[in-house]
Amino acid sequence: MHHTGGPGWRVTADTSGHMLLALYLRDVADLAGAGSPAVSPVLPTVRTADPRQLTAHVGGPSALRGEWEQWWEDLVRERPGNAAKLAPPSFPAFADSPALQRLLQAHFGAAMSWSRARMAEYGKLAQEREAKGKSGLISELIQDREMELGRAARSFELKLIELPLCEPRAWFVEPDRILMSQTLMDDETTFRSFVQPIVELMV
Repeated sequence: MHHTGGPGWRVTADTSGHMLLALYLRDVADLAGAGSPAVSPVLPTVRTADPRQLTAHVGGPSALRGEWEQWWEDLVRERPGNAAKLAPPSFPAFADSPALQRLLQAHFGAAMSWSRARMAEYGKLAQEREAKGKSGLISELIQDREMELGRAARSFELKLIELPLCEPRAWFVEPDRILMSQTLMDDETTFRSFVQPIVELMV
């Protein structure tokens, strides 16, 4: 995790193991466009496995999509109790989402391996950024805005959640978080185009 701040404001940047797991499962079940925000597919690409047979007796792919979207919303909003839900092999906390429960049972091992590899990659990426001095880009945006306004920033907290997505973009989740591709910060122009309007809103 990287964090930066000034008087009254704080920005953190990190990834999310639970979101990585959820996105792996979304892509393995080919639930394209599911969830809000509907973030891009992950990289490296996940091989799909048709969920129809797996979920045939519990509502099929349409039920799976609805259950996954509810879980994604809980993760995005950081509702309490999400971490405790992942209890293999039976995942009892997902009893009310039987299609998703079956998907977890079928693919949890592969999802965990994939997610751990992505977490390790993110750790290296964050270290490289720190070494090259690239992690201060968000501070620059805030300081530029303060100079423009001629005053210090209002008190705020902003959380950047970086994920290995195939599209270099960001999605603002009100009131205080941004889901974004972990490559976005490497392209300053594109990063500014997505994040500057959010900084202007908050500062």
